[in-house]
Amino acid sequence: MGLGREEEIEIYKPPVFKAGAKVYANRQVKNDGTMAGREIGEVVVKKGDVGYVRDIGMYLQRYYVYAVEFIDRGSVVGMRGRELELFGTKEATP
Repeated sequence: MGLGREEEIEIYKPPVFKAGAKVYANRQVKNDGTMAGREIGEVVVKKGDVGYVRDIGMYLQRYYVYAVEFIDRGSVVGMRGRELELFGTKEATP
């Protein structure tokens, strides 16, 4: 019996997005201290920003992390699948 909410282990399923997929951010993302040269708390991705999945990695052997290149911003940001939507789908267009 745990005190916290149990989250699904994502890596038991295939990644939601593939390398090269055009995606957009469904929420604003701030620097949590992992982006060198940026202030902690600085907005690095705005809701609706469009980018391309460059690579797929794992975090804590539980979650997929998608390296998304935002060309207009000139940056690559590691994002979770829940922060992204596939660009161009009827229900998922910003």
